[in-house]
Amino acid sequence: MAKRQVTIVDIAKKLNISASTVSRALKNHPDISKETIERVKECAAKMNYIPNEMALNLRMKRTNVIGVIVPEIVHYFFSSIVQGIEEVASEEGFNVMLFRSEESYEKELKITDSLISARVAGVLASLSKETDIYDHYQRILDNDIQLVFYDRICIGIITDRVVVDDYAGALTAVEYLISTGCKRIAFYSSPTHLEISKNRRNGYLDALRKHKLPVDQELMFVCDTREAAMELTPKVLAMDNPPDAFFAINDHTATGILYAVKQTGLRVPEDISICGFSGGDLALACDPMLTTVEQHGYEVGKTAAKLLIDKINGVTLGQFTNRIIKTKLMVRGTTKAAP
Repeated sequence: MAKRQVTIVDIAKKLNISASTVSRALKNHPDISKETIERVKECAAKMNYIPNEMALNLRMKRTNVIGVIVPEIVHYFFSSIVQGIEEVASEEGFNVMLFRSEESYEKELKITDSLISARVAGVLASLSKETDIYDHYQRILDNDIQLVFYDRICIGIITDRVVVDDYAGALTAVEYLISTGCKRIAFYSSPTHLEISKNRRNGYLDALRKHKLPVDQELMFVCDTREAAMELTPKVLAMDNPPDAFFAINDHTATGILYAVKQTGLRVPEDISICGFSGGDLALACDPMLTTVEQHGYEVGKTAAKLLIDKINGVTLGQFTNRIIKTKLMVRGTTKAAP
């Protein structure tokens, strides 16, 4: 019987450490101490461990596939990201395998298992709203599959990331609302554990503080869908001291606010100003047209795909990049003109 080849799991058991630590130590990962790296490599040599690089190279040439995990495809932002990814992948000779998590952590787990089983060359991922545990993404790296996060990122795993400048976009949007005379600005956010929520909330708060407006916790809500906004907004407008403006985490939520405000008989923007965050056709398809922060999703997709393919091709192995895509405020009919 042929002798079984030693794996990183065998080394991990021998040293009583995790397989992911062994994998990263063998690659001289900067998060692993010099002492651990030396101990792992010494053990690997004694156990005659041989990296299966030939099989890895054959696998990459055979599949030539990039897995893409997207929360939703109906949103303009994510569909434009996919367009950018597919364009770069096609130019570089890669095929794209697209999966929707539908904002479900459980579905995301199944998707990552499928991608590992398919032995894809690399994965581009944006977290679902429910995801706050990230072990399944570490498993991708432990299986020698390259990984790049985009938009909704995991900061606990060291890998390349491409993000929108959420903080600056929110700061600029709220400052513009303030410049038009708005003093009580409500903020509709995504779940607070997401980095995009934290960054946009910080931009919102810093704009208020910069212009010496009070921070009112009663004007901040977790509400990030059109349906939820249509239900919540009439209650917010019925407050004793209601807002005179809304800043929404995305354009779908902003259009829900717009519908609810108009149903109450209030005028937009004369009585209530509204600003979204996304850009795209949805902002142009409502009346009045929506003021929004353009995220440049196509550029996010192209940048993420280029980073991943450079990793796959060995161009940037051992280097980690955090790319930030600038935003642009698109002023339209749901906000007053600045003086």
